[in-house]
Amino acid sequence: MNEKLVIEQLNKILESELAGVVRYTHYALMIFGHNRIPIVKWLRDQASESLTHASEAGEHITTLGGHPSLKIGALTETHKHSLTDILTESLQHEEAQLQNLYDLVKLVEGNKCIYLEEYAREMIVEEEAHVAEVKKMLRPQPK
Repeated sequence: MNEKLVIEQLNKILESELAGVVRYTHYALMIFGHNRIPIVKWLRDQASESLTHASEAGEHITTLGGHPSLKIGALTETHKHSLTDILTESLQHEEAQLQNLYDLVKLVEGNKCIYLEEYAREMIVEEEAHVAEVKKMLRPQPK
C-alpha cells in the first residue's frame, strides 16, 4: 500500500467533509417557509455527521503518520436557496465525496489493510444511502 497516496486521499475526504460542515450549516440558515423546522434539523444533522466523518478521516491520517489538512474543500456560493437548489447542490457534493471514497477503496483493497478498506466501504454505504435519500427528496410527489 502506498501510504503517501492513501494519506493524500484521506485528506481529500477530510477537506470535503469539512466543506460539508460549512455547506450544510449555511443551507440550514437559508431555509424559510412552513416546512422550515424539519428541514433545518435535517441539514444540521448532516453538518454534524460531516464533522464526525472529518474527524474519522483525520484519525486515519494520523494513524498512518500523516498530517491532517487544514484546508476546506471547494465552497461555491450560487446565491440560489430554494429547497430544490439546496438539495441539488447537496447531491453534487455527496456524489463527489462518493468518488473520493471509491478512489480510497482502490488504493487500499487487497493490501492487507482491512481496517482502512472497511472504513472506506462503510463510508460508501452511508454516502450511497444519503445520495439515495436526497434523490428521493428531489423527486416530485406522485399524483
